Amino acid sequence: MAHRPRSEMIAETRAKLLAAARHAFGTKGYAEASMDDFTAEAGLTRGALYHHFGDKKGLLRAVIAEIDAEMNVRLREVSGRADTPWQAFSDECIAYLEMALEPEIRRIVLRDGPSVLGDPSTWGSQSECIALMADSLRRLAEDGVIVPVDPETTARLLNGAMLHAAQWIANASDPEAAARHSVKAFGALLSGLLQVRGSR
Repeated sequence: MAHRPRSEMIAETRAKLLAAARHAFGTKGYAEASMDDFTAEAGLTRGALYHHFGDKKGLLRAVIAEIDAEMNVRLREVSGRADTPWQAFSDECIAYLEMALEPEIRRIVLRDGPSVLGDPSTWGSQSECIALMADSLRRLAEDGVIVPVDPETTARLLNGAMLHAAQWIANASDPEAAARHSVKAFGALLSGLLQVRGSR
């Protein structure tokens, strides 16, 4: 029987550990999930975990990166269904807020992530998000859709508002109500950028 390529085995080991950790973090939470949970479910040793992720915190960082990548794909699908660039931009922002209601995102990304990894605004994924938002805002301003504002500054302000609102939703006693209020308020905030206020 032919030997499998080493790169394939490494990728499989990493994927097994990620899946096991994601399940444990999502059902038990970071604090309650143990290294043994990950290795037992994946059928691997602690050595494999340390080799690929360093420690439990490194594993959480990798799980969040995986979920974040999936969120980005979903957000692109949302914006791809829009009829105009402005609708695409605003729909994507609102969809991000609504994702804060999803159990896995709430627990892993918006609750445990900040408590273990620190302020989400300092995570690498946020820099990429801000850059993409700034690029969209630049094009919207050039096309006369929104008022002339500095794209990066506006992207940072909007990103900060979205991130804070998402964390509020995730930690609220009534997440559904928090999401409704956040979506309505954020829509009003976005409409203030339009050249003709209230138009889409």
